[in-house]
Amino acid sequence: MDLSQQDWISGQQQNPKSIILDVRTEEEFEAGHLKYAQLLDIRDPEGFMEGVRQLEKDTTYYVYCRSGARSAQACQILKQSGIPDCYNLLGGILDWKGEVVTD
Repeated sequence: MDLSQQDWISGQQQNPKSIILDVRTEEEFEAGHLKYAQLLDIRDPEGFMEGVRQLEKDTTYYVYCRSGARSAQACQILKQSGIPDCYNLLGGILDWKGEVVTD
């Protein structure tokens, strides 16, 4: 499901055990990412699928990329892999109005 930033943040706040996934490349991630985000590079197919297999199926995931396209694709793959609660950030980090960290 695609969510606006406001709805995406609201959903995370209502579910403190949720996980934020950044599906951009490692270089993009290191240049700046959302606080608490975990990297799962969708452009590394083997690594991405291995990471997906290790995800808890009963956890809620909030997924983003640069613009929202890769994260939409990632959510589709997560759902096909048995993870029903996956939310895509519309507009990605490009449209993010908030803190971005580099650590």
